[in-house]
Amino acid sequence: MTTGDGQLVSYVDHGGDGPPVVLLHSFLMDTTMWQPQVEAFGPDYRLIAIDERGHGGTPVSAPFDYWDVARDALAVLDALNIDAAAVVGTSQGGFVTLRMALLAPERVTALAVLGTSGEAEDEQIAAAYQQLTEVWIAQGPDTVVEARAEICLGDYDASEWTPKWSQVEPDRLRFISNALISRDGVLDRVGEITVPALVLHGTADLAYPVAKAEALVAALPKAELVTVEGGAHFLSLTHAAEVNPHLERFLSANL
Repeated sequence: MTTGDGQLVSYVDHGGDGPPVVLLHSFLMDTTMWQPQVEAFGPDYRLIAIDERGHGGTPVSAPFDYWDVARDALAVLDALNIDAAAVVGTSQGGFVTLRMALLAPERVTALAVLGTSGEAEDEQIAAAYQQLTEVWIAQGPDTVVEARAEICLGDYDASEWTPKWSQVEPDRLRFISNALISRDGVLDRVGEITVPALVLHGTADLAYPVAKAEALVAALPKAELVTVEGGAHFLSLTHAAEVNPHLERFLSANL
């Protein structure tokens, strides 16, 4: 579908008669990262997985931020004639989830975020990611893809994903990286989000320590924190067996 601003947005509507749930993927990923959740509780919910701007089948041709991506996701709901939905987002998808709830609180009935922070990126980490991006572009993906996989996926087999990452064009990589490292913090605003929230975080997350999740839970009025022992950053994929029961419990209680 195409938004009113002319942005093409690719998504997969898995259909069904259950309550709608939007799925928002992590940095460098796409809708297929949600396959474990589609298999686990797809029959009970209408799962709508969206390729965020610059990822999967959704193109990017100019700088953007996660507020723009949140508007893209809301436009998908418009296109599907869905008034409101629960939203689940991992890492970058969690950044977008929080912004959806702030932009249109009446349209987000519940939210779950995994491996997410409500804060702006730490300056030193942002600088390191910027350098990683430029090395990737200058010297080729082979120099940094394995390091990126370790940060995001931990010990999980990344062989399905690293070839996709290696195909990302330099301009696209710069656009999506800049959106990540230059994002604004929303921790001071998430108190406005009054719907139930589930915050899941892995104890072995190499991108954000559990303290980021604790700060988010402290700021959200109706939030629950669940930690997954040994869980990596892209938790919904790498530790789906541990995560899915918590997601199913939360969704069934709040939808």
